[in-house]
Amino acid sequence: MKTAGYKLLLFAVLILSAITTRAQETQKIFLSGTGSDRTVNWQFFCTEGRNSGKWTTIPVPSNWELQGFGKYNYGLDKDSLKGREKGLYKHEFMVPANWQGKAINIVFDGVMTDTEVKINGKPAGDMHQGSFYRFKYDISKLLNYGKTNLLEVTVAKYSANPSVNNAERKADFWVFGGIFRPVFLEVFPVAHIKQQAVNARATGAFDAVLQLANAKAGTVTGQIYTLSGQKFGPVFSTKINAGDTAAHLRAAIKSPKLWSPEFPNLYNVVFTLNQGGKIVHTVKQRFGFRTVELRVHDGIYVNNVKIKFKGVNRHSFWPTTGRAMNKTQSIADVKMIKDMNMNAVRMSHYPPDDHFLDACDSLGLFVLDELTGWHGNYDTKVGAKLVHEMIAKDVNHPAIVIWDNGNEGGFNLELDHLFGELDIQQRPLIHPWTIFNGTNTQHYINYDYGTATNFHGHDVTFPTEFLHGLYDGGAGAGLDDFWELMWHTPLSAGGFIWVFADEDVVRTDKNGELDSDGDHAPDGIVGPYHEKEGSYNAIKEIWCPVRLDSREITPRFDGKLHLENRYFYTNLKQCTFSYKLTKLANPYQKIAPDTKTGTITAPDVAPGQYGYLQMALPAGWQNYDVLYMTAYGPDKRELYTWSWPITGHQAITARMVTKTGGSKPVITTTDSLYKVSANGINLEFSRNSGVLVKVKNAKGEIPFNNGPVLAEGGEKTGFKQLNYHYENNNLVVEGEFEKKANAAQLKWTIYPSGWVELAMRYWPVGEEGNLLGISFSYPEKDVKGVMYMGDGPYRVWKNRMKGVTLNVWDKKYNNTITGNPEPKIEYPEFKGYYSNLYWLKLQTTGQPVTIVCDNQDVFMRLFTPANPKKVYNTAPAFPSGDISFMNGITPIGTKSQKPEKLGTQGFPNKYFDYYRDINMALHITLYFDFSGK
Repeated sequence: MKTAGYKLLLFAVLILSAITTRAQETQKIFLSGTGSDRTVNWQFFCTEGRNSGKWTTIPVPSNWELQGFGKYNYGLDKDSLKGREKGLYKHEFMVPANWQGKAINIVFDGVMTDTEVKINGKPAGDMHQGSFYRFKYDISKLLNYGKTNLLEVTVAKYSANPSVNNAERKADFWVFGGIFRPVFLEVFPVAHIKQQAVNARATGAFDAVLQLANAKAGTVTGQIYTLSGQKFGPVFSTKINAGDTAAHLRAAIKSPKLWSPEFPNLYNVVFTLNQGGKIVHTVKQRFGFRTVELRVHDGIYVNNVKIKFKGVNRHSFWPTTGRAMNKTQSIADVKMIKDMNMNAVRMSHYPPDDHFLDACDSLGLFVLDELTGWHGNYDTKVGAKLVHEMIAKDVNHPAIVIWDNGNEGGFNLELDHLFGELDIQQRPLIHPWTIFNGTNTQHYINYDYGTATNFHGHDVTFPTEFLHGLYDGGAGAGLDDFWELMWHTPLSAGGFIWVFADEDVVRTDKNGELDSDGDHAPDGIVGPYHEKEGSYNAIKEIWCPVRLDSREITPRFDGKLHLENRYFYTNLKQCTFSYKLTKLANPYQKIAPDTKTGTITAPDVAPGQYGYLQMALPAGWQNYDVLYMTAYGPDKRELYTWSWPITGHQAITARMVTKTGGSKPVITTTDSLYKVSANGINLEFSRNSGVLVKVKNAKGEIPFNNGPVLAEGGEKTGFKQLNYHYENNNLVVEGEFEKKANAAQLKWTIYPSGWVELAMRYWPVGEEGNLLGISFSYPEKDVKGVMYMGDGPYRVWKNRMKGVTLNVWDKKYNNTITGNPEPKIEYPEFKGYYSNLYWLKLQTTGQPVTIVCDNQDVFMRLFTPANPKKVYNTAPAFPSGDISFMNGITPIGTKSQKPEKLGTQGFPNKYFDYYRDINMALHITLYFDFSGK
């Protein structure tokens, strides 16, 4: 909130600016703040709920629930009669005497919901209905010039129009009351340009329609400028007659730089109204040259290039301010969306703030702009007015390439014609969730869906919602399969993931508790404060426009990588590439950082083509552990960093494991146990199962035990007996199994150094299984964290393996439930599966345990993540025990789909060996250090 002194100072500065501004330019004077980060206090009275029944102050713009007033409503028609509060606003402002004779509008950028405005006690116009739309009143005749004026605004949270409530308040999102976007005055000369609509096509053809007020005979001229202020192209003009209400200007511009998400080139056009040889009014409009076409039975083209939309849905939302946003947040959101290598964003489910569209224009994102409607729709009278308001405000943004008439059945078909009549650019119109106008935008389709529809159909497939991101499901999981199908299906135009961010609101009525209304709103790729979840980096890799073929880095690697250019407008020679070679430390080798870096010549590969990236690696590169390669776009933004292991598991094992250095291990026998001691380490193995029962050293007991137990089929191992023998100074304790048992080998080798080796071989139960691996027990309450070498820092699922990097990671314990603010959100999560394990050191309240993995493609499992109350398909099975080493893990589903419906990576693990050849069995080899070091 701002003080009264600040308000007066701000007002004085604005008035001085207005007086000194040239008379022919539109003046814009804010009565409120400019956004949630810069507000102005108005007087306020809430009629019901918290802090009601008294006059106080409230920051404008804001939502009153977040300021401690009224009642929270998620939507879905949860409003009770007692929750239909109104907000009464008052604000005094001065206007200078020399404004008399000018045209003055008061403009509201967004108010929820019904709004009645009075100036000096007189109505400014009819009540406005509809929350997310700019509306204005001409108040020239209501003002006291050179004196104080009183603005009074009454806002009814619940609309008097049932259709408005059906479209907005019954929707599946938070609904808030109040003036949540800025309020300002527009001051014009009497004769002025009221509004301008621009159509600048990729050919250079330029059209503009200007709405005029109080025009006399004269001309309207236009001049295009670069953003740096240089004239671009000739002056163009048209004559007007007295009383004309519109002017149409045309020009042909040679070789303009086109707008696209990859190259968001922008220009300004200045329109000038001339009367009687004098300049009466000028306006400046930012725009971009680009052409959008929907070609039925073909695709969506921008600048004559067929596009695959890599998109996400986005609400205008912040936990502490609700729908009240600011420019800084909009820029940050667009940067995060682009950082995931997305090229598009869909407005869900209402038009956004102007500053968000400005950021999409300048930074480069395709936009789907949407008329509100979720299962319910506006009636024709109100809806027509809101379509006019939406297009009038947003028409000139080059980022907007498609209009949406409602969502998921919230369509009023009687409004469809207005989009074509009002939009000078004739952008395509869609009905999200259905088949309309040559597009199939059905939501949450399966990977293999239907006959003669979606990917097997004849319409342009364009799901405006797919891969629902509830909790840790969806979003990045399944995307690799979906995207490859979309990329290679000619009629696919891509799609939009649901949704960008969790919508958790800070409950000022519940001591600041974060509330997502249960399972309605914790469905973002990022958290409520935009914390990155695991799918963030998976999407970043999958949607990277530089697509690399999978390959191994062997000692004979020649530095050549095969790649595909999945940009639409960018040649890869416009990008930059670099590499880094790194040696990694381990718990026994605290080496100083050792890296070598270099640049890579960018290859000449046109959009949609294949080529090679040639690295010139230095001599001795084979002595490093990891090769990293980073690609940067033309804007120098990192596209992605890939990592490949150079040093194999056996070499890392050899560095870490010491087998000699002590006396020959000693074994004693009881009825049920083998007791072994080696170099101060005492072990007990069950003779009835072969599992490790107890571990102890000179410092005390280490509670790592009860393993290995098969993750699936452990009750059918076919165990017969446990035997032991010596191999030189090494003690071998080995299990014997029945023929055709699930277990094929259980071999413990205890070395004189005290290191313990486990070699396990087994077959899954049947031909498929979700859980393939072995487990041990360790008390979760004693764990503080883990340091490990492997892929991270985020966990993986079988159908979300991308977005991780090979490195040494140090992770602190947390009990985060993805998307659930309780008990606490800490990302990356601790519990779950981690791929490509080399070694781990379990950090505990007692003694640490170090385990080295001698196999490729083994997953580390750390405990079992807790689940929210309602899990849908987002709680895959985990093995029993606490710490596991897995050859195969489970996929994860979405809110509405089981994982097997999301693509082949969501299928169960399959493994079949008819002859039960032990060399073909699944195997895991581990080394344990129980010394407590």
